[in-house]
Amino acid sequence: MPNEVTHMGDAKPASKGGIWLFIIPSLIGLLLFMTPVPYDGGVTIPIAILAAEFKGLLGHSAPTVVTTLICLAAALSVITTFTKPLHNKPFFSTLFLTSLPWLVLRVLGAAFAIMALNSTGIDMIWHEYTGGLVLNELMPTLLSVFLFAGLLLPLLLDFGLLELVGSFMSKVMRPLFNLPGRSSIDCVTSWLGDGTVGIMLTNQQYEQNMYTKREAAVIATTFSAVSISFALVVVSQVKLEHLFIPFYFAVSLAGFVAALIIPRLPPLSRKSNEYLNGEQAAPCELASKSFGELLRIGVNSAIERAQGSRGAKAVLVDGARNAAEMVFCVLPVVMAIGTLALVVAENTSIFSVLGMPFVPLLELLHIPEAVAASETLVVGFADMFIPSIMAASIESEMTRFVIAAVSITQLIYLSEVGALILGSRLPINLLEMFIIFILRTLITLPVIAAVAHLIF
Repeated sequence: MPNEVTHMGDAKPASKGGIWLFIIPSLIGLLLFMTPVPYDGGVTIPIAILAAEFKGLLGHSAPTVVTTLICLAAALSVITTFTKPLHNKPFFSTLFLTSLPWLVLRVLGAAFAIMALNSTGIDMIWHEYTGGLVLNELMPTLLSVFLFAGLLLPLLLDFGLLELVGSFMSKVMRPLFNLPGRSSIDCVTSWLGDGTVGIMLTNQQYEQNMYTKREAAVIATTFSAVSISFALVVVSQVKLEHLFIPFYFAVSLAGFVAALIIPRLPPLSRKSNEYLNGEQAAPCELASKSFGELLRIGVNSAIERAQGSRGAKAVLVDGARNAAEMVFCVLPVVMAIGTLALVVAENTSIFSVLGMPFVPLLELLHIPEAVAASETLVVGFADMFIPSIMAASIESEMTRFVIAAVSITQLIYLSEVGALILGSRLPINLLEMFIIFILRTLITLPVIAAVAHLIF
């Protein structure tokens, strides 16, 4: 049964080959996914640099490439779902055989991409702030990240790194968050690189029965943190670059408080503690062990995992399958849901109306321009960057500070992370995501407001 507890302490001594099989791929994985390096005036991780350079190579052809891939996914999905010529081929069946609702989303994603690429059809669909924004700005980045992260994720997953780190971090993650220690890798990868990579990592481990339904749901909605690089973009948009250190302190403190509270509330607290294969999770005993015991258990578990890997060819095949699933299964869904969310945000007053109940809370917290601020709080569910765009016209620096920080701590937004979650096998639906989004807003807003009052 998948479990943090292992009895590898009684295993026979590992061979030198097994030790190196653990060390070398794991070090490469650490370098690619978790090592902060300077790049383009900021700090990021090598995997994000590879993705950025690939996106640069695509240049102006990137939207055309993305549209072609989305249309290919939609066409093959229609053919496979209705005529079933590829049912006996597991790889193609996994990619293109889908249910009717997901098929509709893939077809919609293809239609929206064609409209946005050619600036034709329904204006509100292809406009530069709706479908045009998703296709030209978001999709090339996701394509690049999916390709490299998908191909190279096995270096983190298959050679024992998570087993070793998970043993030690269980001392922190279990008592505080009731999560496996290995989940700390997801958080750090998101924080240094990109939240989408964290979602991919979480989904892969959930599909491998390493996380229960509750654990996967909590990690995806709580620990897929926004990267430092994106935080810099947001703070620049609201013209508060000189306050980045206190700004990021407020974001980190509020995120920590939310991580302590929200998993203990519905809907996350009601998620079952069973794995995807239906097995129940066993109680975790690692958090009570000494560091010496954890080291022995972690090292032996890591080496056993590395020795169980199926070789370089299998790793490449698994990586290619990961990348293909993300490109063909998730990109069309992100295009469809992201565009629809932005259409609603740009052309209706729904988010403004939903934001009105926050006015009394903002006034209670003594946030200036409370009505204008309230309109930005819920619109972040459509896209994380929209609140900062709207906040740029607000005069009060304190209000801009609060809006920008809250938009980052909300984490869940449909134009990217939310669509990725919906397109994956993670056990979270749209209503649950919105409830979690509101809870995160209610919990992080007072924390950020308190920090803001100390600064301004």
